[in-house]
Amino acid sequence: MSIVRWGLLSTARINRRVIPAIRASARGRLVAVASRDQAVAKAYASQWEIPGAFGSYESMLESDDIDAVYNPLPNHLHADWTVFALERGKHVLCEKPFAVRLMDVDRMVEAASRNRRALAEAFMYRHHPQTKKVGQWIKEGRLGEVALVRGVFSFQLADPANIRMKPEMGGGCLWDVGVYPLSFAQYVFGGAPASVVGEQTLSESGVDVDFIGQMSYGAGRLAQIASSFRTPFNTSIEVIGRDARLTLDRPFISGDDGTPRELTLYPASGAPEVTRTADTQPYLHEVEDMHDVILDGARPYLSLDETRLHILTALALYASAATGQKVELGSFRPQ
Repeated sequence: MSIVRWGLLSTARINRRVIPAIRASARGRLVAVASRDQAVAKAYASQWEIPGAFGSYESMLESDDIDAVYNPLPNHLHADWTVFALERGKHVLCEKPFAVRLMDVDRMVEAASRNRRALAEAFMYRHHPQTKKVGQWIKEGRLGEVALVRGVFSFQLADPANIRMKPEMGGGCLWDVGVYPLSFAQYVFGGAPASVVGEQTLSESGVDVDFIGQMSYGAGRLAQIASSFRTPFNTSIEVIGRDARLTLDRPFISGDDGTPRELTLYPASGAPEVTRTADTQPYLHEVEDMHDVILDGARPYLSLDETRLHILTALALYASAATGQKVELGSFRPQ
């Protein structure tokens, strides 16, 4: 196999980012889309010039014409349909959050291993050169020992019918956007925190519309994250080291407008240093990373161990917010 034939598992809005990425990739081809309604699938395929249209998820996943699928279904459906796809020999790029239960993460990982198929969480921002530059600078010691990471992702959402507002569908601002600064903190610190404290404001439906979390990594190292459906749009990251402070411009959005991203390093003495990263195609890099894994046997850039810790930490934060108590991850056993 020299080309990966992709199928889209639903007509989700986020597809509009992934479709151009697959088409721009050197070793991928978009061949089909699936919907629960044949007429909807055909109309979507016509709109996006996709050759194949399936009237059910099952029929596409059982087709021999598909090698890999992108799963952008609502959060509570990620696990079951990912496992279904893996059992039928498909590689899967699953949208974040990977799952909303830790047992489902383990079930997905086990199915990928048993069927020898590639599986990855679709955190596109991790593939952006801006994000990779942060990791490089930390390894080089340009900030000194990192003491604090602060991150925010928020936007205003007022529609109670939106799936993000439905608890039974894995709604809530932490699952939707708070996992971005959460995962960024784990990227910087190299793993899960030792303990967490969370606080939330709930909507009438019972999902968190504001969530603030503090994560302790020991030895005075902290991460503070905030997410909200009630405050204006904001994405920001600040990384504070013993020798310098670093801020990121628009860290969690795709940057399809082509505007360069900026990283600003504030040393303990001297003038700030601004670095621009012009490459703004994280979805393409995400897809090409899957191709490297599928076709070349490479290790995925975002490992499944990292993904598992994303979910474990989010669940610990939710448990803390529900009980008002600090949660130690070493002894935490989520349901």
